[in-house]
Amino acid sequence: MDLLHSSAWLQPAFNDPVLDAQVSFRAALKALAEPGLAQPLDRALALQTLQPATYALCLAFLDADTPLWLAPRFDTPAIRANLTFHCGCPIVAERELALFALLDEGELHDLSDFDNGSERYPDQSCTLLVQLAALDGGAPLRWRGPGIKDVRSVSLPLANRFWQQRSARSAFPRGLDAFFAAGVQVIGLPRSTRVLIDAEEAA
Repeated sequence: MDLLHSSAWLQPAFNDPVLDAQVSFRAALKALAEPGLAQPLDRALALQTLQPATYALCLAFLDADTPLWLAPRFDTPAIRANLTFHCGCPIVAERELALFALLDEGELHDLSDFDNGSERYPDQSCTLLVQLAALDGGAPLRWRGPGIKDVRSVSLPLANRFWQQRSARSAFPRGLDAFFAAGVQVIGLPRSTRVLIDAEEAA
């Protein structure tokens, strides 16, 4: 992108870049450590179609070493310009090259091309940053695993196809970690969490 022309799209990110980034990063880590519990993530403003929590996740996680894949909804000149300027992240066209993917509900039916790591380097898998309209309203599913005492009921508004795709990409320690953002809240879903539908394990 031509920097001379992209500068017209730029807007402020965090009010306090250091403090807000630290607070947002800790909130995201807490969301991952306590899967299924919504955490506040309100340090950033909205950026076009990016809600505050989604944009805060980007600002907290992305840098020059984290190639990003954008869903079509978020692939706009303003979003590209601001992520490139504030985060320095390269934006890639190939899903398999991405360490982070910025998605909406329309992109969750097929996760096959995102890298789920290797046995030797499971940490090099892609992390999904998923923006939803809300963090509830779907079928209540039971989550089990580290960070959850016994079982936790979570009702993310996601189609069964997503859980099938997640299951197909899971072979612990390989797998896809995910954050679900809506408004000024975020829910974490690490690869170690098992998601149960009725008596069946979905992912």
